[in-house]
Amino acid sequence: MRFHIMTLFPQVFEGYLNESIIKRAVEKGLIEIYLYNIRDFSKNKHKKVDDYPFGGGAGMVMTPQPIYDTYNYIIDKFNIKDPKVIYLTPKGKVYNQELAQDFSTDEDIILLCGHYEGIDQRIIDLIVTYEISIGDYVLTGGELPALILVDSISRLIPGVLGQEESFMEESFKDNLLEYPHYTRPREFMDQKVPDVLLSGNHKMIDEWRRQKSIEITARKRPDLIKKADLTDKDKKYIEKINKKH
Repeated sequence: MRFHIMTLFPQVFEGYLNESIIKRAVEKGLIEIYLYNIRDFSKNKHKKVDDYPFGGGAGMVMTPQPIYDTYNYIIDKFNIKDPKVIYLTPKGKVYNQELAQDFSTDEDIILLCGHYEGIDQRIIDLIVTYEISIGDYVLTGGELPALILVDSISRLIPGVLGQEESFMEESFKDNLLEYPHYTRPREFMDQKVPDVLLSGNHKMIDEWRRQKSIEITARKRPDLIKKADLTDKDKKYIEKINKKH
């Protein structure tokens, strides 16, 4: 998979992308990440990329020409036939694991990082496939959201994580949050690891983990439990939890 990131601040990405799992994935050739400075494509003699909004108002708006030329450079260079452009904006659809899984099957993803008061609407109308938000709050730019998408999508690509099953049992699978994890020592600050995890009985362990996932989701994210894929046994366990509390 290739990530193409259109930004005014490519240096923001360098530290994170050169560390840990993402760095190893690039070195293995599992993913490719390209950074494009939108300012480099500006035809303004001062490399200006923003201007005052028509109709008045506070702030500046990113002008369409540099963005559009950056986009054309990318699709021409890599011969992308069906470009998928994701614009990171607080006005977009809230990002979730389902979207990450959908995006992980694409060969090329173009991420557009906005700044100032946003980008000229004509760019959205002409080239943007998805408008994506990472939450109901406003940031100074789209760089941090772009990093979040690169990270969350990359780890779903086969071979990026050490074990293929690593992401299969994580939070949000079946709309359930992940169960608790424990490691050595068996006792810490008078707190012991649950006996079932030391039993060696994998059926009992799986059942305990499922119940804990349901319990945690019901307590922390009741909105998710309503959408979860629950068995009759799961539903009875929820009833038991509700009666207890």
